[in-house]
Amino acid sequence: MQLGFHGATTMLADLQTDVAASAHAGFTGLEVWVAKPSKVDRFLADHSMAELKALFQDNHVAPLTLNAISFIAFRGNEFDAIKKQCHKLCELAQAIDCPAVAVVASPTPSWETTWETIVEEHVSALQELSDIARGYGIKLPFEFLGFGWCSVRTPRGAQEIIQKTKRDNVGMVFDAAHFYAGGGLLHEIERLDPQSIYMFHLDDLEDTCKEAITDGTRLLPGLGVIPLDDICGRLSKIGYDGPCTVETFRTEYWQWDPMQVTVKAREAALKVLSPYFHIEQ
Repeated sequence: MQLGFHGATTMLADLQTDVAASAHAGFTGLEVWVAKPSKVDRFLADHSMAELKALFQDNHVAPLTLNAISFIAFRGNEFDAIKKQCHKLCELAQAIDCPAVAVVASPTPSWETTWETIVEEHVSALQELSDIARGYGIKLPFEFLGFGWCSVRTPRGAQEIIQKTKRDNVGMVFDAAHFYAGGGLLHEIERLDPQSIYMFHLDDLEDTCKEAITDGTRLLPGLGVIPLDDICGRLSKIGYDGPCTVETFRTEYWQWDPMQVTVKAREAALKVLSPYFHIEQ
């Protein structure tokens, strides 16, 4: 398993700091934050694309995913902008040898809808974005969100959509916090296709009711209430051995020295992952 860091965990740091801090801690990969405010856009404001690629290569840190294109379904006329964003990010990913651009499930519409409609909307959006990404040789990890307002909240639901998309460059982001928040069942992990899981987000959550869970209630792995041993054991059992990144959005961590955050994140991740996975050094 390749263990990486996620730029959302150090949201206030710039891309150069994320890369340097990841290398300092011993991470071999970085999931790059490209949602607003995009760390890549800030870097490219006064650097070239060649300098961006060299930033990763010189630090021996691989860009694992550009994260993310948010809310891809139920966009109506706004979907043209989503497709333009997909072109832009896939071109960027190709230029820096990043294999994937993450895409995120949409909120449930304000009008009454059915699961069948939710599936149809996401399948249609993913098929169009898949066709764009294929031209650049890029994969699309699709992320479900466990929050009550999201339309796709479990890996089982995400897998149904991925299977119906029928594209070999569309897979899943399995996030431990969203799995727990969305009410995913542990035995459902055993039914997942490990080849369709493109990324594992490792994180934890405060001891709150599920209605109170937000991105800000995340913790470093092993410090909260998510049954990470059970989750990792089952992912290992089905044969998952893809990349894993430590992703939190905790504002407390944003105030820490990024060099300290990455070290603590890797130490915490290794304690959780080592009994179940071989971690690449």
